[in-house]
Amino acid sequence: MTIDLKSASAILGGLRPYPVAITTRTGERVNGLISLSAGSGSVLYEAPRVQISLAKRNLTHDLVKESGVFAMHLLADGEGDVLAKSLAIIMGLGGRSGRDADKIAEFDTKQGVTGSPILLDAHSYVEGRVVSELDTEENTLFHADVVAAERLQRASRLDIGSAWKSLPKDWTETYDRNLIHEYNAARVRRGLPEQPE
Repeated sequence: MTIDLKSASAILGGLRPYPVAITTRTGERVNGLISLSAGSGSVLYEAPRVQISLAKRNLTHDLVKESGVFAMHLLADGEGDVLAKSLAIIMGLGGRSGRDADKIAEFDTKQGVTGSPILLDAHSYVEGRVVSELDTEENTLFHADVVAAERLQRASRLDIGSAWKSLPKDWTETYDRNLIHEYNAARVRRGLPEQPE
């Protein structure tokens, strides 16, 4: 069977319009990352759930797996400082590993009900307690009961296309180059050959 990979990418990429910031805490250790794989996990209004998919090579994955809690934040779009703070969150959480430095320390936060750091410059957030996990080889899908939610700003939500156009070009180029490590880790877990760096 031959798959039209361009069509598959265009169709599936269209299902991930919003970048989200995921934060978590295990004991005194906090961390976070940027993800494009999050969504609603329930059809019941009175019992909301959230689901996120995290790559196994990320520290945040390990901390969520250990603690069973996380906060999922949408980011704000807008003029000036509002957009600048959202882009700072993307670059701060998406540009380096939490194994090398405390990525949360540079942001204004409060402690959520789960202990997860809440990013006060985000658009909004939900906090979740994990109720089930699905191992998908290179990722784990975490399905969680929503235990807290708050809208922090009245701005619109930042979509990935607008974010990517607004980020500094040198940062996006470096980010794209570094994705080879993420992709190769996924290839190994799926039994596929690694690509040269």
